Amino acid sequence: MQPNLILSIDQGTTSTRAIVFDPSFAPVSSAQIELTQHFPKPGWVEHDAEEIWSATLQVCRDAIAKAGGVEKIAAIGITNQRETVVVWDRKTGAPVHRAIVWQDRRTSETCARLREAGHEARVQELTGLLLDPYFSATKLAWILDQDAELRRRAETGALAFGTIESFLMWRLTGGREHVSDISNAARTLLFDINSRAWSDELCALFKTPRGMLPEVKRCDAHFGDCEADLFGRALPIHGIAGDQQAALVGHGCFKPGMAKATFGTGCFLVMNMGEGVPRSNNRLLATIGYETKSAHAYALEGSIFSAGATLQWLRDGLKLIKTTPDTEAIAASLPDNGGVYLVPAFAGLGAPQWNAEARGTITGLTRDSSTAHVVRAGLEAIAYQTADLLDALRADGAPPVERLLVDGGVTANDWAMQFLADICGVAIERPAFQEMTAIGAAKLAAFGAGLIPSLDQAQAGAPRAWAPQMPSAGRERLRAGWGRAVAASLAAAV
Repeated sequence: MQPNLILSIDQGTTSTRAIVFDPSFAPVSSAQIELTQHFPKPGWVEHDAEEIWSATLQVCRDAIAKAGGVEKIAAIGITNQRETVVVWDRKTGAPVHRAIVWQDRRTSETCARLREAGHEARVQELTGLLLDPYFSATKLAWILDQDAELRRRAETGALAFGTIESFLMWRLTGGREHVSDISNAARTLLFDINSRAWSDELCALFKTPRGMLPEVKRCDAHFGDCEADLFGRALPIHGIAGDQQAALVGHGCFKPGMAKATFGTGCFLVMNMGEGVPRSNNRLLATIGYETKSAHAYALEGSIFSAGATLQWLRDGLKLIKTTPDTEAIAASLPDNGGVYLVPAFAGLGAPQWNAEARGTITGLTRDSSTAHVVRAGLEAIAYQTADLLDALRADGAPPVERLLVDGGVTANDWAMQFLADICGVAIERPAFQEMTAIGAAKLAAFGAGLIPSLDQAQAGAPRAWAPQMPSAGRERLRAGWGRAVAASLAAAV
């Protein structure tokens, strides 16, 4: 038998996972390892790239073994947390600094200075992005600016830069391939989405030596072959996409106007905008959706920094819950939110406010408020933020969303999904198997390897759907309260 299974590497913010899929994209096996989070200073978030690499090897080996052996694997796909920065030595492959995570806010002042100097309009024109520490370029500059010797080595070509997929490709191929895909490159602030190429102008603005950057390929390209001794056979790597673009592919959002929302650590709502470069006047991000040998699409994206992270904070920080699934019964036990709102601006606010200095806020507390109200407010915040993104899309002239496709850990909460449908006023649809980032990477790899004729392959299993039930007056009242809570968070910005 010819190998026909796809190994999908899903390197996320909180864990590293490998899933093996069959030709119908049903899961065959999986393995997962949680990732250590490092917080050296308030607002700083780092990962150990060596830990990521070790975990990647382990989960791949475990998933391959459970699937029946490497001889059954036809190709590898990779999807990854975006914007997270790794700099490594080209000779040794060793990182020169911990990976700086997309959530990290240490370059807020740098971004503010660039905005004050009038650079944001040009940056947005070229990249579709805003000047925010969320993106890679200022993080990379920060690493090089910490040590004159590091910058000298970068200038002489001794160091390589990449986001997580580039670092994994370097290690998987034994240092032969320094590559990225177009969806990840588009999130660095160094890539011109109009010409779909690295920009010398942006490299100069962000003090980035051009020689550090990887080669950029389309999402279904042959990126290289892994070293044979890693898994027992050299496997071709045929598909790479950043996690949110991979989810767009996984959901089958191939027509303009189709949208998906992934509720993981953050929430990322992405709409296919077709072949033309979109422009946003409401602080959404214009970005690359995907590019393959047969098609390409741009997208508009709204990024929320805290979704599942809010529930983790309720569990690990406040210790109000023992497990995140507990939130469903707690929220359902209350007749309403009691006027309590939680704005989870732990790392600032993303779209549409884009305020790096905003801070988390709880408003509306009275003597009648309980821990259950705070827990429910954490769940409700996810829906309110999503509704704000849909409003921004409409204001930018995007087609109205009638059906929002969702995935991610938070979507296992049925109460939260009904509340999401009610607050957004749209139908919500959750697939039977929710690991859409991994499925998207697997689809790209299968398409790139010639195992499937097109990306538009149906998912196994029937989806679950929720329709709006809340009267419009109730929706408007709740959203007005949310608006006041956000205003309080912004007022508390330092």
